[in-house]
Amino acid sequence: MMTKKTLIKGGQVIDPASGYDENADLALVGSEIVAIKNISSDFAPDTTIDATGCLVMPGLVDLAVRLREPGQEHAGMLASEMEAAVAGGVTSVICPPDTEPVLDEAGLVEMLRHRAELLKLARLFPLGALTRNLEGEVLTEMLHLTQAGCIGFSQAEVPLANTQVMLRALQYASTFGYTVWLRPQELHLGKGVAASGPLATRMGLSGVPVAAETIALHTIFELVRATQARVHLCRLSSAAGVALVRQAKAEGLPITCDVSINSLHLTDVDMGYFDSRMRLNPPLRQQRDRDALRAGLADGTIDALVSDHTPVDEDAKALPFAEAEPGATGLELLLCLAYKWAQDSGIPLHQALGVVTHRPASVAGLALGPLADSAGRLFVGGVADICVFDPNAAWTVEASALRSQGHHTPFGGYELPGRVRTTLVGGHVAYRA
Repeated sequence: MMTKKTLIKGGQVIDPASGYDENADLALVGSEIVAIKNISSDFAPDTTIDATGCLVMPGLVDLAVRLREPGQEHAGMLASEMEAAVAGGVTSVICPPDTEPVLDEAGLVEMLRHRAELLKLARLFPLGALTRNLEGEVLTEMLHLTQAGCIGFSQAEVPLANTQVMLRALQYASTFGYTVWLRPQELHLGKGVAASGPLATRMGLSGVPVAAETIALHTIFELVRATQARVHLCRLSSAAGVALVRQAKAEGLPITCDVSINSLHLTDVDMGYFDSRMRLNPPLRQQRDRDALRAGLADGTIDALVSDHTPVDEDAKALPFAEAEPGATGLELLLCLAYKWAQDSGIPLHQALGVVTHRPASVAGLALGPLADSAGRLFVGGVADICVFDPNAAWTVEASALRSQGHHTPFGGYELPGRVRTTLVGGHVAYRA
C-alpha cells in the first residue's frame, strides 16, 4: 500500500516552541513531516491543502476535556466531543477521570482509549483517579493505570478531605515519577455557587471565597515540599492564587498550573440576571482576578490555557442559577479565545499560541509518550498533528451549532476572531471546514 503524500501550500508556518515563523510549504509523507519550505521538486502530493492567508501551526493540546459518559451506550457522546476537538484544532485531549464510570481501573482506561482510537480523530490521554470512585480513601493501582495509558492522576473536581490520603498519594507518585493533577479547592469553603463578593451578596448566592483556593494551595505546597512530587494545579481563579504560585515556582517547587478560557475572559459581572450559562467551576471572580490571571499567563507563572470543556445537557442548565449544573462547552472556542487574548493584551502571536500547544504538551509529559517530542510542535521528522487557522476570519458563536453534545457556553453570541480551516492528526485530515 502506497504511503499518502500531502502538501500544505502557501501558509504562514509558525512553530511557537522554536520561534520559527515563515511563509512556507509543508510536505507530509504518511504521518510524518518530511520537509518545511525546502520541498523537493520531485515531491508529488496525492493531496494539496491550500493554506493561503492561514497560519499552519501545531495541533492544540487541551489539558481539561471532560467526556462525561463515553461508555458503550453513550458512544455517540464520545464521538461528538472528539469531533468538537478537531473542529477546534485540538489534536491531543487530556481527559480527567470523572467519566461515567470513573477511570479508576485499568480495564476502563483501556476501553476508553480503544474507542477513541477507533474514531481516528483527536488523540486521547486519560488521567487516572487517585482514589477509588474519586470520593474514597483507598488509593488506586497507579502502576496498572499507568500501564493502561494514564499520563497522570487526578481527583477532578472532588477535593480530598483527608490530608493523610493526599500525602500518601504524593509520596507514591513521587517514588514512581507520576504527576498528580489537583484543583485547589478547600472542601468546605468551596461549596458555594458564585465567587464571594458584593455581587454574589446582592444576588443572594452562596459564595466561594478566595480562601477556598489559597488554603488548598498552601496545603498542596507543604505536601510538595515534603514529597517533591510533581503537581499540576488545575484552573487557577484568583489573583491571590497566582501570587502564591509565583512564589512557589520561585522557590523551585515542581509545580505547573493552568487557567480556563472562562476565567481569562469573563468576570462575575457577566452573570447578569442569574444566567445559568455562567454557572461554572471555578466560579467567575472579579476583574482584578481576571487581570492577574492574564498577567500570570503572559509572564509564564501560568503554564497553559485550557478549554475546561464540560458538556452539560439542556435539563441540567434549565434550572435556577444555584441549582444548575456547572460547566460549559469550550473545545471549539479554545484557539479563537487564545487569539482574542493576544489581540486584547498585545501578546506576541507565538506566545499566545504557545500556551495552547507546546507548553501544555510539556505539562502533560507528552514528550515522554507516544508523540516523542512532536506534541505541540512542528519540525521535520515530527508527527503531523497540524492545525490550519485563518486569523482573518470572524464568526459569531451559535451554541446550537457547536458539535459537542453540550450546547451551553458563556460565549454564545460573541464574535470571535479566527477560524479553524483544517485539522490533521497523524497526517490524516480529521476536520475540514
